[in-house]
Amino acid sequence: MKGKAVVFVDRLKASFQEVDIPEPGDNEVVVDVTVSWISNGTESSYFRGERIAGDTPYAAGSPWPFPIVAGYQKVGVVTHVGKNVTDLKAGDRVFATISRVEGMFDPFGGHVSPAVTPASEVWKLPDDLPSADYAGLVLTQVGYNCGMRAPVRQGDCAVVIGDGLVGNWTAQTLLHRGAKVMVLGRHDDRLRYFPEQAVGVNTKRLEAPITDTVSGFAPDGVAVVVDTVGDLDSVYALLPLLGHEAHFVSAGFYGTQGSIDIQRLRLKEVTLHAPAGWTKTRMDETLQAIRDGWLKTGALITHRFPAERAEDAWRLIADKKEPCLGVVLEWPVRTGAES
Repeated sequence: MKGKAVVFVDRLKASFQEVDIPEPGDNEVVVDVTVSWISNGTESSYFRGERIAGDTPYAAGSPWPFPIVAGYQKVGVVTHVGKNVTDLKAGDRVFATISRVEGMFDPFGGHVSPAVTPASEVWKLPDDLPSADYAGLVLTQVGYNCGMRAPVRQGDCAVVIGDGLVGNWTAQTLLHRGAKVMVLGRHDDRLRYFPEQAVGVNTKRLEAPITDTVSGFAPDGVAVVVDTVGDLDSVYALLPLLGHEAHFVSAGFYGTQGSIDIQRLRLKEVTLHAPAGWTKTRMDETLQAIRDGWLKTGALITHRFPAERAEDAWRLIADKKEPCLGVVLEWPVRTGAES
């Protein structure tokens, strides 16, 4: 069948175009998408040609990952279920991860409709919140995962590196668990979206070393440091401030510079966590956290574009001439779907 998708046709070139979509199998569902959420960090690295799969960076001699359907998360309405699918039905509002496409560098993608998706990658949604609040569920789960990896005692001091979406959801999760949280960012326009309980620091405005600021925040030592942006320099600068048996959660994309010196962690017996991807259990827990209201998502959306203007959305993200955080694409409504 034919569908529409956001396709990276080359480096720094996005197109909303017709694509070939395979017929659904017995264990798949078809979803008419109403809203999809752009993952600014991961998708940007594909957009720039910096990675070719998952956490695999591009290296000389590798094939360029184009054309490729961008993304991995969206919400829509089920229009068809395979004969082996028993827990979903036509008309259900659902979240879906990656869906099958044909003729692309990768046979799966996110920003595509209709979306032929394995039923195991589809979650039925409650009717309580707007679709956009759930459309970034995979990415929200990354922040939730980062915030849940380390053990946390009430009042422990945690430092989150990065003021993007993952950093925000990490901070929300750590605060919910009882930690005190400092966020090291570089953008005032992003730091203002963090919960007021978090201590936001724009490192570009500091005159003294960052270690002075962090040591004042955590005089008894930092229990958890979470790198959400791939900034090992900041991590290494903070190592002397970590408490004994502290935890380092590494969630940033380091490209070809991802070697971590274990010896530097050994002195204080620091535990290294390397979260990646998503699991059903974490997705279920993240969805429930959004429903319960302590994990905020919709409030982080700063821009909405019609899906056919995806090229404009990517120009906004890539050019960085205008502040943005959460960017979603709104798709034409079909078959009675509501967004």
